[in-house]
Amino acid sequence: MPLITLEGLTVRYGEIEALHGLSLAVEPGEVVTLLGANGAGKSTTLRAISGLLKPAAGDVIFDGRSIASLGPEAVVRLGIAHVPEGRRLFPGLTARENIMLGASNRGRIAKARLVSESDEMFDLFPDIRPFADALGWTLSGGQQQMVAVARGLMAKPRLLLLDEPSLGLAPVIVQKVFAIIGEIRRRGATVLLVEQNARMALSVADRGYVLETGRLVLSGKPAELWSNDAVRAAYLGGGVAD
Repeated sequence: MPLITLEGLTVRYGEIEALHGLSLAVEPGEVVTLLGANGAGKSTTLRAISGLLKPAAGDVIFDGRSIASLGPEAVVRLGIAHVPEGRRLFPGLTARENIMLGASNRGRIAKARLVSESDEMFDLFPDIRPFADALGWTLSGGQQQMVAVARGLMAKPRLLLLDEPSLGLAPVIVQKVFAIIGEIRRRGATVLLVEQNARMALSVADRGYVLETGRLVLSGKPAELWSNDAVRAAYLGGGVAD
């Protein structure tokens, strides 16, 4: 059984229909990437899964249960963590405090345990360990992105939604972020990834879906997507954002 399934999902922003009957699935332990041109509906798909947007039609099935009517708080409690585009850290909190907030869906946890688990995140993200006590607003873009992903992992999610983790980062930092995504994959996490850098996304993904104006136009293994010249030129050549 897939961990997450979208069945005929339609999402509207007012009169504008952003997703037109989208159907896809992610199996447990997979890293699946959503690719497509600007405005294709990739980020909208993640927002619909996480409860930030309510579908006009269709359904979101998580672990055999419909969650389309649930709000974000309920979705998080079920084990879905959403790392949104733009990082969205609390600027007045330290890196460690921002990371520990990711466990808020898990109920009351002793502070000593939170500190211990945040130390585990610094083991996974060693580049930000020296900045554990630095305020969020003082961190670089790459450091903020690592904190944002670590915060998502603190929720111990069964499904991690990553929205444009490389956006605005220097190439060397992009390499580090995707190395971490690769490590998350090796640890058995299930990830649905929206990414502007198609080459990097496919390098860590098991499968990919290509969207065009809210519709699914292609799916397959990374090698299959790269071998399609027309699709590669249209959707994957430059790596485009939603």
